[in-house]
Amino acid sequence: MSGQLIVGLDVDTRGEAEAIIEALGDTVNFYKIGYQCFYGADGYALGKALIAAGKQVFFDLKLLDIDNTVEKGVAAIAATGAAMLTVHAYPQCMRAAVRGAAGSGLIVLGVSVLTSMDDTDVAEAGFARDTAGLVALRAQQAHDAGIGGLVCAPHEATMVRQIIGSTMAIVTPGIRPSGAAHGDQKRVMSPREALDAGSTHLVVARPIVQAPDPAAAARVILAEMAGGTRLA
Repeated sequence: MSGQLIVGLDVDTRGEAEAIIEALGDTVNFYKIGYQCFYGADGYALGKALIAAGKQVFFDLKLLDIDNTVEKGVAAIAATGAAMLTVHAYPQCMRAAVRGAAGSGLIVLGVSVLTSMDDTDVAEAGFARDTAGLVALRAQQAHDAGIGGLVCAPHEATMVRQIIGSTMAIVTPGIRPSGAAHGDQKRVMSPREALDAGSTHLVVARPIVQAPDPAAAARVILAEMAGGTRLA
């Protein structure tokens, strides 16, 4: 199957995260640890434990600071053996992140525009471009910086792929299986649609972690990614 499913461990405690991981078993091999889990559920230690157990870990920390701080922070995450890390897609920040990840297997991802934002939000933030225009700019800057990929909404994946070429990763949150609520995401797409648009990795949290049976929910999404309709 083209593409990989990443489950977002968006929970408050390590116990909750470990229960989800246990429930998913071998169904999922890739986990995202963002702010909620990193700060509230000892996510750094949890991520290292997952890596030691042979799982892939995506630290979604959206780093942004002066060059030296970003470079050293990225190097520290790279030393854990993590698979992916996010930084904000500002050119200076991305170039510093590339230096920090040098020689490691860490894929640095630039965050273009959050999937909770639309044109009105981008204008309110002071950008003189619409959402698509800002994503296109960040995609070109990410390519020029030499980082491993970009985070964008699935609706922008086709455009981003045309800008960055065939080798960089495109990681898309805002993925909702057929019939699922959108929540606070404004630019969403189904798993199969996102892959067809050019995404390489799909991030899914609530539809899996809040499901009564996380493994069954993950299998539904994996089936949609494969283009099938099997529900369990």
